[in-house]
Amino acid sequence: MKETEATPDVEVPPRFLSPGWSGKSQRSESRPEEEHKRKRIPCPLDPKHTVYEDQLQKHLKKCNSREKPKPVYFAKDINAGLKNETELPEEQQAPISALSKQELENLIKKLKKASNTINYKVKDQILSHQALQEALNDPQNGDAAFKHLKQQASILGNMKRLHLLGQGNCFVEFGAGRGKLSHWLDIALQDAQDVHFLLVERASTRFKVDGKHRKRYFERLQVDIQHLCLSKVPLLVEENLSLIGIGKHLCGAATDLALRCLVDTYVNSRAEEKEGPVTKRLKTDCPGQIHSKCAAENWSPVAGIVIALCCHHRCEWRHYVGQDFFTRVGLGPIEFNFFKRMTSWATCGMRERRTETSRSGIQNKGQRNVDEHDQDNINTDCSLDSLQGLLTADERKQIGHLCKLLIDHGRIEYLQQRGYEAVLQRYTDSSVSLENVLLTAVPSQSSLSSTTT
Repeated sequence: MKETEATPDVEVPPRFLSPGWSGKSQRSESRPEEEHKRKRIPCPLDPKHTVYEDQLQKHLKKCNSREKPKPVYFAKDINAGLKNETELPEEQQAPISALSKQELENLIKKLKKASNTINYKVKDQILSHQALQEALNDPQNGDAAFKHLKQQASILGNMKRLHLLGQGNCFVEFGAGRGKLSHWLDIALQDAQDVHFLLVERASTRFKVDGKHRKRYFERLQVDIQHLCLSKVPLLVEENLSLIGIGKHLCGAATDLALRCLVDTYVNSRAEEKEGPVTKRLKTDCPGQIHSKCAAENWSPVAGIVIALCCHHRCEWRHYVGQDFFTRVGLGPIEFNFFKRMTSWATCGMRERRTETSRSGIQNKGQRNVDEHDQDNINTDCSLDSLQGLLTADERKQIGHLCKLLIDHGRIEYLQQRGYEAVLQRYTDSSVSLENVLLTAVPSQSSLSSTTT
């Protein structure tokens, strides 16, 4: 039997030995005791996790919660609006249930008086677009996917109606999420040249679809709209492109931030950069007919805005672009605080029925995936008890719609004062989405003409 050969002793040079090394592993004996004595403290950047105190400085350099370098287009609070001294602190914003019966009656009287100054009604403009026809007819799509597709199809149909699907434009999708709206726009514009997409989203997003498009320029801007300075985006610095702002269910204050980002911050910065008349650009998307804006052949820094509105209860007085309108009709931040909460009355009854249906277990698989904005704020001031028995369910719903219209009309006037033809329309049925109002705006003929005089 062969003897096992002994492993020869190897002399390790002293320079490779750690202090206190004895030639035997002490890891299993000493580490548990040493780590037990080490103190863990909350991370200063994010107290949701802890770190060893003696490794704090090393951790701060690589912590995922550390402040990352700001992009060149970041400008703090550039679209936030001016801080108003009369704005109510959050702790002073009383719920509707805290109002007495008389106070609630007075508030509703103010609402109806202000609403009487609005001289138009929201009309139906439910359209579609051929780019989505195949997807709409796909039987594999569930109810939730089908509802999203119908909304996207109508948004594109309205953009086509307004001649906003031409070439030579940069589409800026606010609150882009996965980028589905830009995805369908890209398909609709497959034959157009010189088309770019900027997708604005403050959070990192999984399962993005814009990465599938290689023939177009797709860029994501990970920044809060409140701090976005479009005039510093490298693409827009290098290229002279008309912008078209789009958004599908841009929640609450995000709509106001996006409007200010486009028609105040960006347009004003472009005007300051230019000396003399604004450059003309021929429109090429109106074959066979003369459109008023095509006839003028004028170019505008922002050629159009198409935003599906959502979640008015998330609006904030500071960011709200319709402050001038509210002030003119005798309203202010106090009334705005109540009205934004009362907007939920327009849909809370339907939300409650959906919730009850879900709990009863009779909802099908496709209906479980309802939009977040349709589920949002279900526990609002909707109960009859909180209203002192003053209003019926139908009256409450009507008041909720009036509050929405009042807030949206302030946005319309804001755009009109800045030279845009702005309109509200219902772009889909309420059975498809409870938030079914679309805001559209294009430069008015008079404002375009004034740039060349």
